[in-house]
Amino acid sequence: MRYKILLVMISGIFLQAMQHAGAAPLAEEYLTQGKLTEGAEAIRSELKKSPENDEARFGLGVIQFFQSFEHLGSSLYDNGLRVRGAFGNLPGPLSNILTQNPDPETVSYADVRQIIQTWVNDLNEAEKTLSAVKDSDVKLPLHVGLIKVDLFGTGKPVSAEFLLGQMGSPAQQQAAEKFLIRFDRGDADWLAGYCNFLCAWGEVLLAVDGQEMFNCTAHLFFEKVETPYLFLMEGSRNLNDLRRFDRPLISDILAFIHLWRFELKEPDRMKVALSHLEDMQQHAKSMWKHYLAETDNENEWIPNPQQTGVLEIEVTQEMVDTWLAVLDETGLVLQGKKLIPFWRGTPGTQGVNLRRVFTEPREIDPFLWFQGTAAAPYLEKGTITDFATPEMWGRINNTFGRRNFFTMAFWFN
Repeated sequence: MRYKILLVMISGIFLQAMQHAGAAPLAEEYLTQGKLTEGAEAIRSELKKSPENDEARFGLGVIQFFQSFEHLGSSLYDNGLRVRGAFGNLPGPLSNILTQNPDPETVSYADVRQIIQTWVNDLNEAEKTLSAVKDSDVKLPLHVGLIKVDLFGTGKPVSAEFLLGQMGSPAQQQAAEKFLIRFDRGDADWLAGYCNFLCAWGEVLLAVDGQEMFNCTAHLFFEKVETPYLFLMEGSRNLNDLRRFDRPLISDILAFIHLWRFELKEPDRMKVALSHLEDMQQHAKSMWKHYLAETDNENEWIPNPQQTGVLEIEVTQEMVDTWLAVLDETGLVLQGKKLIPFWRGTPGTQGVNLRRVFTEPREIDPFLWFQGTAAAPYLEKGTITDFATPEMWGRINNTFGRRNFFTMAFWFN
């Protein structure tokens, strides 16, 4: 009798485990409904009850990542981002999605900085959550084509499946409906790395003082702008009018280009940006450690050489080895141990210490950087990065193809 009871108990536990394994993750329920706020709250409650549940934690990180773009889109909509006003009439399907706020707020430069700061804060929160995923066997299966996100602040979340139904073919729509990716531990690092990459750019934008550029050109991007030059909003702001050689509009665009010279408003943010880039590089190395340790082959986002990915792009060991060499070299450049070759003067005699660009920031002027004079404070004698050698680029081109490297880099992170 005791054996029968024990057998029933074991069977019950086994069936319960099988049901749990086959169930869709909690995150997918909310992602596919476009209810990100409710989903984040539900998963936080779940993690309070089961703090070891890394599937839930991974799902929360994904939701937080998408929330960062929802909040960004909502803020831009509320502040009157000029979508139709800038480009005129959009194609039918896009016009239903990219709507413009008919009664926006008047936006100031401080408002724009706050929008960027909120975006960075959201991404930092997502990165923190994703970095806390430790279970090497974690899985997060998601039908990514059905994930709904309100990217444009209209209160109407849309999915890739919906967009393809509007603008693609029926076959593409059906493929999007069935597109399943089983994200794993390495993918948590992949997404965390992208959070760091985006945060780095956000910190750079907040480091500089863009007040003058905003005063002179923000009317091209927002409907109502707090600027001392109110007359700028009286003329045409539709970019389609460039075809009619609209002189005021052309002068606005020239002013925008001319004002690409930024004093620093919060220079310490450049160091924060550097730390994000360093964290991104570490996540990229960590993700490949986990990818290479995998022995399964289930709807992989980025496969190892023994797996087949959902994108059906073959990843060879040579590609992995070359990419890891690229990551190592990137780390040495970020640490200041290797220099970027200087493009003026005698080749190979000195280079730019990229790390000092962030730790000892100065006024940012892209045109003077292109000329070379802005790089002068950071010139040093030392070891030039292998990125400057024909051997490294020959290896990269032979491995990835001359035109495919940057596409693969975007995918590989």
